[in-house]
Amino acid sequence: MTDDLAARPPLDSRRLADGAPDFDVEVVPEAASTNAILADRAREGAAEGLVVVAEHQTAGRGRLDRTWDTPARAALTFSVLLRPTVVVAEWPWLPLLTGLAVSTAVTAAGVEAGLKWPNDVLVDDLKVAGILLERVETPTGAAAVVGIGLNVSTTAEELPVDTATSLALASGGAFDRTDLLIGLLGRLRQQYDAWQAAGSTVLRPAYEAACVTVGRDVRVDLPGGRTLTGRATGVDDAGRLVVAGADGETAVGAGDVIHVRAVDQ
Repeated sequence: MTDDLAARPPLDSRRLADGAPDFDVEVVPEAASTNAILADRAREGAAEGLVVVAEHQTAGRGRLDRTWDTPARAALTFSVLLRPTVVVAEWPWLPLLTGLAVSTAVTAAGVEAGLKWPNDVLVDDLKVAGILLERVETPTGAAAVVGIGLNVSTTAEELPVDTATSLALASGGAFDRTDLLIGLLGRLRQQYDAWQAAGSTVLRPAYEAACVTVGRDVRVDLPGGRTLTGRATGVDDAGRLVVAGADGETAVGAGDVIHVRAVDQ
């Protein structure tokens, strides 16, 4: 593990303000969870587009209440406040479109990335980024807090599990986190605006093309010890994974599954 922060420069707030004008980006030195900070801000009336970025996140949260510590300046750990105007029934697409934005930003930065349904970003079948969306009730209506964690210069020794990777490990290169964040926020704005204007119709083909789960034989672990196996054939209009098994096609939502794994892994 490196202790030399000089090799990991801080984010440049001035460049972020110039490069991401659609967002209000706040950089904090350390936070337990940027999602928790932003949820409080949302309840206080913060406007859409507020972004809180932690240089060092000490208790990041993921699905199934998993937590982890992110080494200082080794990753992009941040949360974005969105206040969608579409009906709540369309909200399951929010984490999917966010994953698509992250994967396209990573690919644009020179590292070919794909998506594991619903929103894990993979490089060579290893997880490089994760996303956690939380709905928050506020005085002006429901808001979405979208948390994103992208491993940038994280070393193998710093990774929490051996199924993860970082951009540096995957490519052997160095990356400017400020440029990465600007590019990621720009693509998130594009995907979010397209979804708000046209719903999932415009996103679904692009998502399916980027999703490495589609076309593979999968095992879906469900609550109560139940399992579903079959070929993942696509996603439906609600963003659910469609699995063709022995009993026909079954659609499962992200909130209904514990794990989805490719059978060949």
